[in-house]
Amino acid sequence: MNVVSYRPAPEELSYTFGGRAPVGKVRPGTIMELYTEDCFGGLVRSVDDLPSRVCEFPYLNPVTGPFHVEGAEPGDTLALHFVSITPARDWAVSTTFPHFGALTGTHTTAMLQPPLEERVWRYDIDLGRGVAVYHARNSDFSVALPLDPMHGTVGVAPAANEARMTITPDAHGGNMDTPELRAGVTVYLGVNVEGGLFSIGDGHGRQGHGEVCGTAVESAMNTVVAVELIKGMATPWPRLEDDLHLMSTGSARPLEDAYRISQHDLVTWAAELTGLDTLDAYQLVSQAGQAPVGNVCDTNYTMVAKMPKEYLGRAAVYESAHERLRALGSAYTR
Repeated sequence: MNVVSYRPAPEELSYTFGGRAPVGKVRPGTIMELYTEDCFGGLVRSVDDLPSRVCEFPYLNPVTGPFHVEGAEPGDTLALHFVSITPARDWAVSTTFPHFGALTGTHTTAMLQPPLEERVWRYDIDLGRGVAVYHARNSDFSVALPLDPMHGTVGVAPAANEARMTITPDAHGGNMDTPELRAGVTVYLGVNVEGGLFSIGDGHGRQGHGEVCGTAVESAMNTVVAVELIKGMATPWPRLEDDLHLMSTGSARPLEDAYRISQHDLVTWAAELTGLDTLDAYQLVSQAGQAPVGNVCDTNYTMVAKMPKEYLGRAAVYESAHERLRALGSAYTR
């Protein structure tokens, strides 16, 4: 088993997908032990550390990477299986921002009311109990929320030599912010440039669907990922697979276009897997599918279309990469 560990120094963090040389090369079949910083680069540590004071735009939402996968070429697909995602500190933070979030005026939704207050909440992370403890700022109210660690940002370099800020989700991946991207899940990313150049970051101790206020329980993470390459198989939009479901994503504005992209990809994928014609697959997904929201706060919004495998005849996808990588991850943890 080939295991690679990488912990970036602050100056090695990346803030774009594309436009940057790889920090390392890995072979397909590699297990990677990665440290990722939170979306504030670890600079927001207390309720008094307002991001506008301690962070510098555009140096937000750092990712670890990019990594060049040997043999990856445009038209291939990278499969990244998340073996484990573990908060790296005993605290995490969340915030509200002026002009950012789903329930406030923004620069694109210009409103006359005053900007939303900038406020920080600090969560206590208790790995032993498996909880993130919420503390209200203006009362003594407190509640322990179950940890459900996930990564908000994962992606590859975009096509056409483009560089995209890590906060923007699109066909290359990016800041999709879907709670579905937890341990035990394999994400499939279409390769656009030689090596793929994938990066991971933006760990969340937990997040509600939609990331309504604009931030989750933002946490540094120790993450283990198994890497595979599927040759000659393209992936139009990021797709996810867990033991029971297949999922398609779509990222765009307005939200209904993100929804349409994700549903279109799932319907056409289901037709391909089952041999159904498009309208038969459309009918099946319409009655058996789910539509979890990723984010409704970023520069593009993200929707997920989710379908139980049992309704698709349990057809193998991507050469059974999820099963192989899950087995590799199990061997690593033994």
